[in-house]
Amino acid sequence: MYAVVRIYTGPGAKQFFDILEERKEDLEAAHQHVKGLMSYTLIRSEDGGVAVTVCREKAGAHESVRVAKEWLEKNAPGVSTNPPQLIEGAVIIHV
Repeated sequence: MYAVVRIYTGPGAKQFFDILEERKEDLEAAHQHVKGLMSYTLIRSEDGGVAVTVCREKAGAHESVRVAKEWLEKNAPGVSTNPPQLIEGAVIIHV
């Protein structure tokens, strides 16, 4: 298994997560086509939020990053955020 964590902070991050929450069904549908997707989780923080993707393989996790970026560009064109901090790697435990 492989995971990617995207941390969104800075200007526009709160607004971005407001849009994600309002349109979560659309975002879920976009991720349904990610090969090997095991879980996709959004977590709201004080200054933005975090997205965590777990896939069976590295390629699927990277596909999820691409899908999320495209979704943002299409569905929140007026929202500008700092580029997310990315953390990725092999999963040790997934319960």
